Amino acid sequence: MATTLHEPPKADRDRAAQLASGAGGGWRSLAPPDGTLRTTSDPSPEPSRTGIWVGLSAIAMSFAAFTSALLVRQGSNDWQHFTLPRILYLNTVLLLASSVTLEVARRRVAAFMGGRAAELAVPLGWLYATLALGLFFVAGQYEAWLQLRSHGLYLPTNPSSSFFYVFTSVHALHVLGGLGGLVAVIPKLKRLILRRSTLDATSHYWHFMGILWLYLLFILWTKF
Repeated sequence: MATTLHEPPKADRDRAAQLASGAGGGWRSLAPPDGTLRTTSDPSPEPSRTGIWVGLSAIAMSFAAFTSALLVRQGSNDWQHFTLPRILYLNTVLLLASSVTLEVARRRVAAFMGGRAAELAVPLGWLYATLALGLFFVAGQYEAWLQLRSHGLYLPTNPSSSFFYVFTSVHALHVLGGLGGLVAVIPKLKRLILRRSTLDATSHYWHFMGILWLYLLFILWTKF
């Protein structure tokens, strides 16, 4: 008995071709093989999109716990008030400026991947500027610690100095983590394998570090 094989519907054939070419989602480069279009649809949820919010929530809860401990400890009689190093305000400007440069870089990357700009050096330049400002911020924090040490304020000197070092050092470590993310993003952009979700996650993390620092500076200014 002869068996008749029917040709699959056109929609199924198109779907199979799409999956074979890698255009149906998953981990893929933003640059297609022909090089004529730099952007592709990104319908699949990325781990970075979910993970970044989980990570930021954990960081926020950690600093909320630190703040609660500070408020409780400040009620003791041995709490010593001291003047904050002025460089902290310069560091604030540097960190906020880095958020601006990173946002400009993110928009420039989107324009480049959309084929509306021919120069890759433009978004790369803004990313390098963000990286430099972040490094200057960390260096400024170190200078603030040196200034406190010159006034005889160390980690175990007083509960107030202890909280200052904990708040600023833990935040600086998280900023270094963000700098590591930028270092990972730049070579991916150079090779045109950067996913927009990865850059967005890095940007969200970095902007959160800026907002968190404003919060910490307010706590330090009002409680120290």
